[in-house]
Amino acid sequence: MAVPKRKKSKSKRDKRRTHQKVAVPNLTTCPQCGEARLPHHACPSCGAYKGRTVIDVED
Repeated sequence: MAVPKRKKSKSKRDKRRTHQKVAVPNLTTCPQCGEARLPHHACPSCGAYKGRTVIDVED
């Protein structure tokens, strides 16, 4: 059975984990209402996408 001969240092452990991080989503501003929204998605606050209303949003 394979067992490590020496303890891995914290430096080696942390170097291995450098790529395991959560990416921050890119946000753009809605041209109609100015709220933040995800690119290529309808605006959750006003329901607009590409200059027209695609979702009826209740206030």
